[in-house]
Amino acid sequence: MTWVMASIILDKRIFLYGTSFFGWIGMGASMLLLGCALSPVERIEQDVRDYGFTRQVVFGDGFSHVIYRNNGSSRSGPLHVYLEGDGSPWLQGRFIATDPTPRNPVMLHLMALDSTPSVYLGRPCYHGLMDQASCVPQYWTHGRYSMRVVLSMAAVLRRAFASGQYTGLMFFGHSGGGTLAMLLAERFPQTQVVVTLAGNLDPDAWTQYHDYSPLRSSLNPSRRTSLDPAIYQLHLVGGRDENIPPRLSHAAVARQKKAEIRIINNFNHGCCWHKLWSTVLQMLTDR
Repeated sequence: MTWVMASIILDKRIFLYGTSFFGWIGMGASMLLLGCALSPVERIEQDVRDYGFTRQVVFGDGFSHVIYRNNGSSRSGPLHVYLEGDGSPWLQGRFIATDPTPRNPVMLHLMALDSTPSVYLGRPCYHGLMDQASCVPQYWTHGRYSMRVVLSMAAVLRRAFASGQYTGLMFFGHSGGGTLAMLLAERFPQTQVVVTLAGNLDPDAWTQYHDYSPLRSSLNPSRRTSLDPAIYQLHLVGGRDENIPPRLSHAAVARQKKAEIRIINNFNHGCCWHKLWSTVLQMLTDR
């Protein structure tokens, strides 16, 4: 079988002491070109319409959040919670993005393969909500996994869970969404499963590995108490992932009391999770 490979770089160390005249000219030209295409929010909204999902804006704890629901799902059984990666906190590795919304919403596409009740839970300030008074760049840069972010997402999820007759929660997260999956799972006694794909399970080790600036205001799942052993943890890692190499994941998973890690040899950070997602969902159903 031939696998298509892709690579995503999510963050870089920032040294923004000044920008040359030509740097600003180049950035301006890039923005003009981008203006001719759909924005990340518009592209996601187009996908949402194509998939038949519904969009809601729900207030959490200090922030509003966009959530997408899978209309093909009933409101009974376990609720599947899809958590996206960090998107684009920086532009060109040097400029703070005014809109961090993901350009490649991996988890949105995976939710389209899921017939179980499911919700795509957006972060504060993403999906066109960055103009809220409470939104400052900290919440998509160094504080992307901060307590304020986690508590607000948890508040939204409690409302989503209360809206149906759900029997439990299953968290699915890609990259930085894996970080949030671990941080949210510990706050919900209804958690049954956590599955991460190329998950950033130890942000401190990740920033040190790449020599990025530390995520000073963020929580780190690897420095918190291990999840309840009753929660089934499956951490899928790309064997060719240069963003979050397997050795970083191995060290983080080893700190959990009960967790399973699987290396998918021909996958990298962004590709090709859709090829195995139906198999993963079936495996969870059969447990």
